[in-house]
Amino acid sequence: MELRDYLNSINYEKKHVMEDSRDEKEYYPFMINRCMSYFPDSLLQANQMNTSWHLPKRMQYDYFFHGLRQRKRFSKWEKITHPKEIDLIKRYFGYSTQKALDILPILTEEDISAMYKGLNKGG
Repeated sequence: MELRDYLNSINYEKKHVMEDSRDEKEYYPFMINRCMSYFPDSLLQANQMNTSWHLPKRMQYDYFFHGLRQRKRFSKWEKITHPKEIDLIKRYFGYSTQKALDILPILTEEDISAMYKGLNKGG
């Protein structure tokens, strides 16, 4: 079972999909809570489940399933975009993404062009 199956069950279809222990193992409370936190009508329930992380997965699923009204709740995931120079810095210095983001403001255009020339193998 996938994340969207659980979300559709909770939000839109209102058809209980957690039938056995295998379904319970595939349920990821963190991701469900994160998805529910995007909407004003389910934000408090998501926060309650974040504070009740110790509860069994079935209880957390049932809390959302029975506690929320049927409604289409769909949102796009935010994707982090980085400047194109980040990949260049990572390859040139062997840095992580965070370290490359930290040093990007320090570098000049000449430094970046020199790095590009240094990595350009031609052919």
